[in-house]
Amino acid sequence: MTALVELAGVDFGYPAVERRRARPFALTGLTFAIARGEILGLIGPNSAGKTTLVRLLTKVVEPARGEIRLQDAPLARLTRWELARHVAVVPQDLPQSLPFTVEQLVLMGRYPHGPRRFFETAEDLAVAREAMALTGVAELGPVPVDSLSGGERQRVILARALAQQPRLLILDEPTAHLDLHYQVECVGLLRRVNQERGVTVLLVSHDLNLAAEISDRLLLLAEGRVARLGAPAHVLDEALLTAVYGCAVRVDTDAETGRPRVRVAYGRDVSGRV
Repeated sequence: MTALVELAGVDFGYPAVERRRARPFALTGLTFAIARGEILGLIGPNSAGKTTLVRLLTKVVEPARGEIRLQDAPLARLTRWELARHVAVVPQDLPQSLPFTVEQLVLMGRYPHGPRRFFETAEDLAVAREAMALTGVAELGPVPVDSLSGGERQRVILARALAQQPRLLILDEPTAHLDLHYQVECVGLLRRVNQERGVTVLLVSHDLNLAAEISDRLLLLAEGRVARLGAPAHVLDEALLTAVYGCAVRVDTDAETGRPRVRVAYGRDVSGRV
């Protein structure tokens, strides 16, 4: 495995918050790598540290201890401007109003790639339009973003991220507000981006079945620590998930895909009793 991102002994805490939680750090002793070209699913209950990990990887916050490396170079040495040439984020919550056309918004993904400027080059246009074609929004170029459906907006935001030409694409709950049709479409897009572009993907999701279906590996966080990292079938263990999530779950195998499938055992306590 060739690592794109490496974390070694990373700790981070929000002092006031962690005092209330009676633990010193939001994240403790994180040591793992994200392999080049993989889709890594980041899962875990609320307050496990998923959002904080994304904030560390995007330099919104800095580690209290330990080191993060991107392409074998310390992340701490990169400015956020430089980082944007390598890492793109598709956030969970999109602004209510985006007063731009689709093409204008996608072109914003090119901003980190040139001297700081407010006009696009022919190369910028070519890259942006290729990203729009890949995500199926090429015909929406002149359309106002505010007039689009939720699924269309999600594809436009993904196109903007791809226009950055990132090595690492981070997606935070990309299907959270989408109906079943657009969820299937989103999964297909992520696979195409990963396979056709060779983009490494970090997928943050509360949907364990989605994460199991699309990810090469899963990283399960619990109380700020790595609870388990590995293939979906290794991570999605009934006893482990029951302990981490505090509710009884059942795990079986999807007969069609061979991937693990998780369901909540409603009406049972963590011991499995009715």
